[in-house]
Formats: sequence, structure tokens, C-alpha cells
Amino acid sequence: MGELGVRLGRVLRAGDLVILTGPLGAGKTTLTRGIGEGLGVRGPVQSPTFVLARTHPSLVGGAPLVHVDAYRLGGPDELDDLDLDFEGSVVVAEWGAGIVDTRADWLEIVIERPVGAAETAEDADDWSDALVEPRRITIAGHGPRWAEGVLE
Repeated sequence: MGELGVRLGRVLRAGDLVILTGPLGAGKTTLTRGIGEGLGVRGPVQSPTFVLARTHPSLVGGAPLVHVDAYRLGGPDELDDLDLDFEGSVVVAEWGAGIVDTRADWLEIVIERPVGAAETAEDADDWSDALVEPRRITIAGHGPRWAEGVLE
């Protein structure tokens, strides 16, 4: 998840919005930590669960990262109350589907984490072959910004 985040962070720029969806423990914050690394922002990038939003300034002269936990927000009106700088920042919103995706362009990343994978470390002939909580990730770009695709 972290490596994917770094790759994404290298293509994101001010004004970009990323919506993350997935169950608890799916890797949303780990992905965001990687995005922060790819953007070159000040860390540590941690879950904003109790503060709703954290801003991480750039260390390399780029866009800051605004990391939002939209789980407790009741709708877009409550998001507006946070007074986020959508135009001058890269905004990553966990649990943001239906609340934050009201902009012209955004990336939607859905992380599925299967429960009860068939192969475990104990069942594998070699522990390095064992599935370690495999994820299925779907990335969809919406709007003109992402018309050419997201990652090469």
C-alpha cells in the first residue's frame, strides 16, 4: 500500500482530490502515508480520526497534503465547515464517498481486503509464498484531469 501511495504522490498536484474507501484495517492510512512520502510532505502521516483533518506542509516546495477522515461528517455541509484548501492542496479523504466527491475531478480508490484467505503462513511450503492479507485495489479517475489515466 505504501509503495502504491508513493507512486500516486508523485503524480498528484495542488487541486487533486483522492477519495479512499475500504474497511477498517484495509490500508487507507498506509496508502496516504505513501502519498505523503511521494509528495515530500512533513510527517508523520497519521490517521486524522480524532481531529477530522490534518495538514502536512511540503518540504520540497510542492502542494501540502490535507488528510481528512470523513467518517464522522454528516454530509458536504459539514465538510465545508472545515474550510479546507482544495485548490492549493492535495486532499485525501478516507470514508469520503458521497461526502467529498462533489468536485469536478477526483480519484476514487476502493480497497477490498478479503477475510479468511485460503492460504496462511502455516499452510505455505515457504512463508514468503503465503498470502499476507491480500488486497484488491480499484482506482477510478473522474473528470477531465484523469481522462488520460492515473498511473502508467
